[in-house]
Amino acid sequence: MSATNQESAFTFLSQGALIQEFKVAGQNIVQSFPEPSFYKTHNDVYLGETIGRTTNRVKGARLENLNGQSYGLAANDGDNPNSLHGGSRGWGKQDFEGPKPLNRNGKEGVQFRYVSKDGEEGYPGTVECFVWYTAGIEGRMTVLEIEYQVELVGDECEETVCGVTNHSYFHVNPGAPTTEGTVVTLGTDQFLELDQHQIPTGNITLCPFIPPKGVAFTLGADKPVIDDCFVVDTSAPTTCPLDTRNLPLRHLATISHPDTGLHLEIQSTEPAFQFYTADGLYVPEIETDRGVKIPSRGKRSGIAIEPSRYVDCAGREEWRGMCRLRKGEMWGAKSFYRAWKE
Repeated sequence: MSATNQESAFTFLSQGALIQEFKVAGQNIVQSFPEPSFYKTHNDVYLGETIGRTTNRVKGARLENLNGQSYGLAANDGDNPNSLHGGSRGWGKQDFEGPKPLNRNGKEGVQFRYVSKDGEEGYPGTVECFVWYTAGIEGRMTVLEIEYQVELVGDECEETVCGVTNHSYFHVNPGAPTTEGTVVTLGTDQFLELDQHQIPTGNITLCPFIPPKGVAFTLGADKPVIDDCFVVDTSAPTTCPLDTRNLPLRHLATISHPDTGLHLEIQSTEPAFQFYTADGLYVPEIETDRGVKIPSRGKRSGIAIEPSRYVDCAGREEWRGMCRLRKGEMWGAKSFYRAWKE
């Protein structure tokens, strides 16, 4: 899908309703594979995927006191006993219906649809998810809007939990092997304090390893190491609606690189976002059917910025209102990406 020309173009795939290409000034600013089949065989790191039925981590890979029951989930978080990104075969590993071309809000777009059955990866209830991508040009900016909607459509239970985000790894210096030299400005300096298993303790506090809100910092060759959930709305546990799409967009992050002049700004209606410097990322060298070798990618070869609710809101009773989906309700979220070249 082209925003208006091939200098600003997008490619989306049905697996995981994922983003394969996000072109700005002719350069793809997301880590990707050149062939769709590689996403089925080499994408353990979630490149470009739509994450669901929940985002991030669920403590102990277990949901307690939902529909008056307990539900065991896939424990797929490495050495941590948690469920990560919806499980071993979360929505990013599933084939969506689409892309279906459409015009949405006056912009060229595509629609993806996925029905997640009751019991998939341990989650109760059959839900229907829609993902809409719309693209356009605003002045010199390439613009992408992502909208999510989830509804509990099955009769198996009265409630479930859900959360959806995108897991692209952005790289605004695409010719370089790492993100070293990338300038980052975050829209908050508050984050969720974590325990030894990457699960929030419940405290929201000032992040000690980044500068104050709105002050830029530069990523080095190996520091800072960040894999944390930053909070833009500290009142979300009591005030966040299940469908945030009517809330104003809030600034999450801006990244740029002086060597390319490429910039990316991300806004969202969501109350938090995961910022990951990809220190655990590794994709081995791949050879195509035509004998073309795709170089390996290692740590810090992209930056994941994942708009979301709080980590483990599905598992923590006092935060569950952000993601508990009942019959007749709608879960929704919207994120906005502006990219340009100076």
